Amino acid sequence: MKNFNYHQPTRIVFGKGRISETGEIVKEFGTRCLLVTTPAVPATEKQFDKVKKILHDAGVAVAHFDQVIPNPTTETSAIGAALAREHRAEVIVGLGGGSSMDAAKAIAVEATHEGSAWDYLFYKKEPTEKTLPVVSITTTSGTGSQVTQVSVITNPALRDKSALYHPRCFPEVCIVDPELMLTVPKQVTAPTGFDVFCHAFESTIHPGSGAYIDLLAWEAISIVASTLPHLLENLDDVEAREKMAWADTLAGLCIASAGVTLPHGMGMAIGGMYPHVAHGESLAIVYPACTEFTWEHAKAQYGKMAKILNPDLSCMDDDGAAAQSREAVDYFLRRIGMSKKLRDFNMPEEEIETLAKQCMVLPDYKGNPRVTTEEEMLELVNMSF
Repeated sequence: MKNFNYHQPTRIVFGKGRISETGEIVKEFGTRCLLVTTPAVPATEKQFDKVKKILHDAGVAVAHFDQVIPNPTTETSAIGAALAREHRAEVIVGLGGGSSMDAAKAIAVEATHEGSAWDYLFYKKEPTEKTLPVVSITTTSGTGSQVTQVSVITNPALRDKSALYHPRCFPEVCIVDPELMLTVPKQVTAPTGFDVFCHAFESTIHPGSGAYIDLLAWEAISIVASTLPHLLENLDDVEAREKMAWADTLAGLCIASAGVTLPHGMGMAIGGMYPHVAHGESLAIVYPACTEFTWEHAKAQYGKMAKILNPDLSCMDDDGAAAQSREAVDYFLRRIGMSKKLRDFNMPEEEIETLAKQCMVLPDYKGNPRVTTEEEMLELVNMSF
């Protein structure tokens, strides 16, 4: 058996109705909290009000920072950190999808350190013990951020999307309540659901994988394959929401201890240059090309994945199914309405070379079973265009 490491410090509070425990959980870390969310819309306004009431009833003084945007930026964290300092926040609560939880982590660092969150990216300075504790409450099944040490952030001036990555960014507690996900629309459920699949599968081909990661990852992949297409046609199915929430949590645990590979590095570059592209959409754009590029170098994993996504391949051995993995990915993307290309998002064709260079900024591609050259990366971007 391959040697592996596994570390997970976040306490997981999972199940329907667990949002009611928010007040007592947050009070373990302080009585003054900053609630971090996106701006309220009809689908989320009642959620935000409910959580604020639960916190108030528990005796927690709440300041609400509701300016998080998709692909949160350095400006987002700066404004939120200023409010956290003004409120004298002792704990940060991230309520929402990956953007809100990532912003909460960045704010927890920036509010207590010199400079900006951008100064504490994974290859720069390390956050210290002054980092405020974070309680994450996920309302989508997608990013796994509720159980990871990652805070993804975009610097618009540089057109660069990168991440804080440090054990001090792990949430202290996460609350995963599938009832909060019933109002998530189809156009969010599909890309976040595909992100779950990507996290889990990339963990199986990552150098940091191992027996425990595989156990979690293949369970998550199987749940997504069997549940997401059904959920997209039955958005109010709370049992399907619960299954996807569990898959998301499993996949988040995987990337917290293993990691992601080539598709995620490319997806991050796309999001940095074109913030209107959701993260799950960027992954859907590049996954067929990345699968075609990689499958021969990880036949066991790609063959198993292909048979899960397309049961018609179940009679094949892994090598035979792996050869069909590109088609299996295409098939699944069509089923969930996620067959997309860069041109569908109005990316200028003349920026293909610029994007290819940006795809090699993050080191994720180096953990892929087949590592790309600059020329191969350019070809992958062309294939995805």
